[in-house]
Amino acid sequence: MIERQDDIMVPDDAVENEPHEAVFEKSLRPADFEQYIGQEQIKKALKVAIEAAKKRNEPLDHILLYGPPGLGKTTLAHVIANELKGNLKVTSGPAVEKAADLASLLTSLEDGDILFIDEIHRLPRGVEEILYSAMEDYVIDIILGKGPSAQSLRLDLPKFTLIGATTRFGALSSPLRDRFGIVNRLDYYKEDEIELILARSAKLLGIELQKNSLEQMSRRSRLTPRIANRLLKRVRDWAQVHGDNTINQEALEATLAILEIDDKGLDASDRRVLDAIISKYSGGPVGVNAIAAATGEERQTIEDVYEPFLIQLGFLERTSRGRRVTDSGYLHLGVQPPEASQQSSLL
Repeated sequence: MIERQDDIMVPDDAVENEPHEAVFEKSLRPADFEQYIGQEQIKKALKVAIEAAKKRNEPLDHILLYGPPGLGKTTLAHVIANELKGNLKVTSGPAVEKAADLASLLTSLEDGDILFIDEIHRLPRGVEEILYSAMEDYVIDIILGKGPSAQSLRLDLPKFTLIGATTRFGALSSPLRDRFGIVNRLDYYKEDEIELILARSAKLLGIELQKNSLEQMSRRSRLTPRIANRLLKRVRDWAQVHGDNTINQEALEATLAILEIDDKGLDASDRRVLDAIISKYSGGPVGVNAIAAATGEERQTIEDVYEPFLIQLGFLERTSRGRRVTDSGYLHLGVQPPEASQQSSLL
């Protein structure tokens, strides 16, 4: 069976009354749209939808959130639940192994509850099909028995809102995608938005963060809040052990050296992907499976973690024949681009 839990948000004023480590993840997670930084268009659309649903006294349409990992899909689900003043129940696609698991979860909901399924594209097909009637008609059909004596039992469900999150939008089946009334793609953040997120996190953690260090951390955070907060934690560790609990230039540079993060935010794994394409496949084009074999990484990790950011920076490009390192990618590694590439870039 699924392990079910209600995720309780910690208000800002509670942060000061509890040890920082005990409430770290909850304290950094914004509780409402005012605290949620970035994704402005999505927030505007959701505010209207939530207000309209409240006025009609109806459940909010089912919501699908997709995009690269670490951009705030789970956090946004918590914010939506708080704005609706409903209970949030959290699970994930791989955790719902059988139809009975999903049926148990759905029947435990109450009117106005929000069910959040992370990595919803990984739901088994048989489980996914049960969601169709649950999302459209708020009913589920359960088969009792087997063979000729089997009977179908229809159970009514409370009026709930399903929020699904996925990093692989294309992996969702069309019938499931079509049943979401609100579909939003989360984009990478801007550097100034990452700065605001880091400043807020540092304040909640009681850490002094110098302006210059803040700007540099933002540039090295891959435009991703999760990575920004992870880097903040690691720099905080160094500052507490070797410094005076202040994140300054020395603390930042020492931490970046340990983590092998360069001035563009690339770590050793990112550079290994670029280097493998250049050294083993002459810069490409080359297929993802070949890159995975050369680097020892899984294909899905390359496609979901490394490739999007490398493409965003302009270091890697997709072609009909595979992936190719751009001239900028060559130069970032300190390698002279091949002459043919230089000529093609001038055409």
